[in-house]
Amino acid sequence: MTNKMLQRDDTETGRLLLAIEMSLSKWGLSAAREGQPRKRVKTVTGGDYQALLEAVADYKERFKLSPEAPVVFCYEAGRDGFYPYRRLTALGHDVWVIDSASIEVSRHRRNAKSDGIDADKLVELMQRKAGGEQRALRVVRVPDEGAEDQRQLPRERESLLTDRRRVLNQIESLLFIQGYREVPQNSRALKVWLEQSRALGPQLRERVQRDVERLALLESQLTEVERRLKEQAHHEHAGNIGRVAWALMQLCGIGLIGAWVLASEIYGWRAFRNRKEVGSVLGLTPTPYSSGTAQREQGISKAGNKRARSLLVELSWLWLRYQPDSALSQWFKARFSGGGKRLRRIGIVALARRLAVALWRYTAQGVIPEGARLKAAGA
Repeated sequence: MTNKMLQRDDTETGRLLLAIEMSLSKWGLSAAREGQPRKRVKTVTGGDYQALLEAVADYKERFKLSPEAPVVFCYEAGRDGFYPYRRLTALGHDVWVIDSASIEVSRHRRNAKSDGIDADKLVELMQRKAGGEQRALRVVRVPDEGAEDQRQLPRERESLLTDRRRVLNQIESLLFIQGYREVPQNSRALKVWLEQSRALGPQLRERVQRDVERLALLESQLTEVERRLKEQAHHEHAGNIGRVAWALMQLCGIGLIGAWVLASEIYGWRAFRNRKEVGSVLGLTPTPYSSGTAQREQGISKAGNKRARSLLVELSWLWLRYQPDSALSQWFKARFSGGGKRLRRIGIVALARRLAVALWRYTAQGVIPEGARLKAAGA
């Protein structure tokens, strides 16, 4: 190849690859032209999209790209969520939202870490992916705004349950050190309990009363969220997520909360090509370790949606109870019922993966799980 060929004017071709390392106050930018190793770095104020677009124009000029040259942005999924993706795609750019856990790191030495180093690493991986190495980066599938909004109620309910349990544990701990081992488990009963003559100091009593008021607020909010979930499940404008949740609720053993979580997190907006993708997105795929003569199972990957995975394990126990004649329940009994508790705990995870695949086929293709019973029409 001659020097003249290397110096030819190719301004009109190529893409600009731009990695963004996001933090609260600033964004570190690292850019390169597709297929070329040279990188340029820049820092802009976090969330300043005008400064970001000005940096893009400057990069195009420095890399001798046309102002109309396509740009591929890349950032790690994190606190900023999917808003940068929607903001930049609305401007006509390609955006890759990356699962940060999929970025490879060297195990040979202790690794230095900074925003600049991370951004440079992202650009290098973008070059490999743009060159055809599909596994260089794992791109996250982004839900549309409606699907993301439908997640809020079940996630808020989960948060409220956690806060309620925390406040109740605090009340129990305060009363336990005063010798009270059995206390009511809801705010209304606790108020009645406190009105009775109890040997509590005045400041401790006031503190417990404030905690009980906090508990009552959480319980009222929890009731309101569950009421809204019921309304939404019967709303005709709930969209595909509502349709999927309604279909799941027709199966015995799956209630409102379980159906809505599975629909909003997984089945209502994601399209799967095969059962392996279903297991992978839930983190229910096995991770064998096979090196030389050492061969063992390391358990499931746990790399997918944590909420849906834990819920499916719970639903698997309910499936055994409410769907005893189904093919899945019969398979579990034949394989694991004769073992101890440990074997059954292992088996329930295997059942959860099979149940996830069966529910995908049911919601996507209308195939009812073999032997499964549907609820009565009035339910």
